[in-house]
Amino acid sequence: MTTNIEIVRAHYAASAQGNIEAMMVDLSPQVRWTEMAGFPCAGTWVGPQQVIDNVFAVLGRDWIGYHVELQNLIDGGDQVVGVGTYHGTFRATGKEMQARVAHVWKLQDGKIVAFEQFTDTLLVRQAMS
Repeated sequence: MTTNIEIVRAHYAASAQGNIEAMMVDLSPQVRWTEMAGFPCAGTWVGPQQVIDNVFAVLGRDWIGYHVELQNLIDGGDQVVGVGTYHGTFRATGKEMQARVAHVWKLQDGKIVAFEQFTDTLLVRQAMS
């Protein structure tokens, strides 16, 4: 059986390859995906399609080279924390951004049931203005 940390690691690997389908494979149909207030995709999105439409499609449309550079995964059993740095260039301004980030993943029965993002939204907003 795949462990929770392996599921999250696979999500980051799929993200690095730009493979949205593989990124969604372990999300629960009722996943609650929360992007931090002040972030361009802020809100809580329910279900994989809302995550695709309101997070990954927006980031792909508005940013050039947007990605997370993962530095560490912390195994907390049914919760996994990813720590890293966001990188990207905001398409409308041409400004680059780097911002530290922590992602908290909650898993149940081999599925991602919740995700919450914590990041320095000021650094992101500065690239957007």
